[in-house]
Amino acid sequence: MSDPDEIRDPQTPDEVEIRRRTPPPIDDPTLGIAVAPAPPSGPPASGRAPRPLVTIGDSLTHGVMSGAIFRTDLSWPAQAAAALGIEDFSMPVYGGPGDGLPLNLESLLRSLERRYGPKLPLWRVPGALLHLRSFLDANENYWERGPGRNPDVSLVRYDNLGIYGWDLRDALSVSVSVLETRLGARRPDDQVLLPLTPEQDNDLAARRVLAGSGRSASQLRAASLVGADGVDTLVVALGANNALDSVVNKQVRWSGPGYDDVERKEAYNVWRPSHFAAEFDRVVAQIELVDADRVVLATVPHVTVAPIARGVNPQVAGQKWRPGSRYFPYYTDPWIDDHRFDPRRHRHLTHAQARAVDSAIDHYNEHIVDIVRSARRAGRDWLLFDQAGLLNRLAFRRFLADERAADLNPVPAYELPDALAALTPRPDTRYFLSDDRGRYQGGLFSLDGVHPTTIGYGIVADEMLGLIAPGGPRIDFDALVGRDTLIAHPPPLLRRLIELGRPVLGRLSRPRR
Repeated sequence: MSDPDEIRDPQTPDEVEIRRRTPPPIDDPTLGIAVAPAPPSGPPASGRAPRPLVTIGDSLTHGVMSGAIFRTDLSWPAQAAAALGIEDFSMPVYGGPGDGLPLNLESLLRSLERRYGPKLPLWRVPGALLHLRSFLDANENYWERGPGRNPDVSLVRYDNLGIYGWDLRDALSVSVSVLETRLGARRPDDQVLLPLTPEQDNDLAARRVLAGSGRSASQLRAASLVGADGVDTLVVALGANNALDSVVNKQVRWSGPGYDDVERKEAYNVWRPSHFAAEFDRVVAQIELVDADRVVLATVPHVTVAPIARGVNPQVAGQKWRPGSRYFPYYTDPWIDDHRFDPRRHRHLTHAQARAVDSAIDHYNEHIVDIVRSARRAGRDWLLFDQAGLLNRLAFRRFLADERAADLNPVPAYELPDALAALTPRPDTRYFLSDDRGRYQGGLFSLDGVHPTTIGYGIVADEMLGLIAPGGPRIDFDALVGRDTLIAHPPPLLRRLIELGRPVLGRLSRPRR
């Protein structure tokens, strides 16, 4: 009898080997290969000290939270740098009337709460809609036609070079010159009816990160310029956006011709393993040009764990595809409950598609592990940060709430720091939900269902500190809980707005024709 979990989506490329089990987390960043300490180097000719920490990555490194890049000082690189006592660790700052770019969902909720209170009675909904329109319009105008469009670009070369939305090809090819050309090619339209998010937001955010490195600088080239006097530790965490859009938009489009072209690649949202490997090898060639004493490569998280894709079973709520499986029959938007879900009416991935995406990511990570292993065998101090293993250890609905799935997969549960374990309810990876009584679900992912909360970023920072500074400082989670506004002050209107917005959200969840 065939294994039901081996049902293969017909669109999955032959080169993707469907994996039956989740790979065990990799706890040893050295992969068991010792490297002799590098001999002490003399001071740089410039007389300036090397940069202690430089980070390259996507939104998880940039610090996106609840749909916007805003509090970059709470990103995991900034938290780690602060714990290490790096006082001049630099990162871009984003402001605007809506607190960040493109749309800060938490700021929007707080604005409605200040005006209409914690419950929003039905008779006040028309006024709330007008306020919502005003909030969105001010945000759009600031970034499309106001100070956010053409800011006084800082000449700072930032230590945190994370850029949200960027994949491997963007890191290789998109320079400030390319960004300026894109931004100058068209004038954004003023969306009169309902301006959801500013146009060209990603290019605006990226320009702010890279502008100080010159017009020809790509993300990877900028790291060489930041570290012109050397880098103690360079962290590279790229590759999630070579698969993430599949779960955000509930479609799988495997890469094909033009995957390595910065314009043509937009037709795809999951890279074949061979294409990913070819792109990542080019990234590694650029990393090797950075004068770094130590390089840390991060694995790619399994994107299907993020609560933006909610596993549902319209036949038996909460039940997996089969007992012990990692997967639910379908994955849809987080506001669609099991009993409301209809595969004919709601966009979704099947369990076979979700498993294929995860299996492709397993291939990606094997390639990254091989690169670190080869570098260490060559005597270079390269380390592995198993970001995928960390997220799997935190995955609530996949493993922690399913003993049989946990038994069949070698993924030990992550032990939360005492300050987080003491919270009620205990934070987990489910979609964040709160009402006027407080938070009652989730806590590790922010309101966009993709990016961590402040405490979630703290976990990443704490694990990174254990890797690059073993026995050294760690994150103070007692203090961090108070800085996490979603945890310390859960938005009371969240559940109410989801209920009121179900008709609109339902339209967003319709399959594309």
